[in-house]
Amino acid sequence: MKTKGRRQSTNVEDRRGMGGKTIMGGGIGGIIIILIIAFMGGDPGEVLNKIQPNSESSTPYVESEEEKELVELVSVVLSDTEDVWTAIFEENGLIYEKPVLVLYTGSVQSACGAAGASVGPFYCPGDQKLYIDLSFYNELKEKFKAPGDFAMAYVVAHEVGHHVQTLLGTTDEIMPLRQKLSETEFNKYQVRFELQADYLAGVWAHHAQGMDLLEKGDLEEALTAASAIGDDTLQKRAQGYVVPESFTHGTSEQRREWFYKGFENGTLEGGDTFNIID
Repeated sequence: MKTKGRRQSTNVEDRRGMGGKTIMGGGIGGIIIILIIAFMGGDPGEVLNKIQPNSESSTPYVESEEEKELVELVSVVLSDTEDVWTAIFEENGLIYEKPVLVLYTGSVQSACGAAGASVGPFYCPGDQKLYIDLSFYNELKEKFKAPGDFAMAYVVAHEVGHHVQTLLGTTDEIMPLRQKLSETEFNKYQVRFELQADYLAGVWAHHAQGMDLLEKGDLEEALTAASAIGDDTLQKRAQGYVVPESFTHGTSEQRREWFYKGFENGTLEGGDTFNIID
C-alpha cells in the first residue's frame, strides 16, 4: 500500500510504554473480549477491582525503526478510512464521527475495561476508540502466516468497521441479545456482526483501490489475513478440531467472502450479514 509522504490522521493517541491493568487470556485480532465484559451483561468494574495495576515506567518509550514505519502505516490507513467513511456517510445523509486510534504496549485501559496485548486489536464502543499493540504485526506475519502492510491495514479497517456499526446503531441492536439468548444462539449473531465488519473493511479497500493506493499483491494480503483468523482455522491449529457452535467471528471462507464482497461493492448496500441464508 502506498503510504510514504501521505497524510496521517491526527486522531492517534500514543500510550506506548504506559502500562495498565491487564485481563488474562488469549485472543486474536478482532476478538473483542472487552465487548464481552461491558456490552454482554458483565460488569467491567467488578473485574477491574480484582486486578492489580502494573507499575508504570517513568522512562520515555523509545520506538524501533520498524515501529516508526508501522505507526506511519496505521496512521495513514486511519486517515484514509476517515476520508472514505466521511464521504459515504454524507452520501447517505449522515455525519461520520471519527474514532481515535490508541497505540499501546503490553496492556491498556479502555472505557470497556482492561486488556492485554494477547487480546489483539479491538474496538471499544464505550469510548469509540480502536486499540492496537503494534506487536500484532509480527504475530500476523509469524504466527498467522499473513505478512504484508495491507494485512495490517485490513485489521485496522476491520476495527473501523466496528466503529461504523456503532454509528449506524447495529452494535446497540445486537449486543443486548447476549442477555436474552443462549451462548450458542448469540454466537450466531456475533459471527454475523464480525462478518459485517469484514464487509465494511472491504468497502474501504474498494475506495482505496479507486484512489490508486493499492499495490500489486495488496488484495491477496488482506484475503490471506482474513482467512488466517477464521474460527475454523484457529481452532484446528489450537486443538486439532473445530466446534462450529463456538464460532464468534466466522470461518476462513466466510471472512474472505465478506471482505471480498465489500471490496467488489464499495457501498453500505450488500453488507446485511444478518438476513442471509446459510
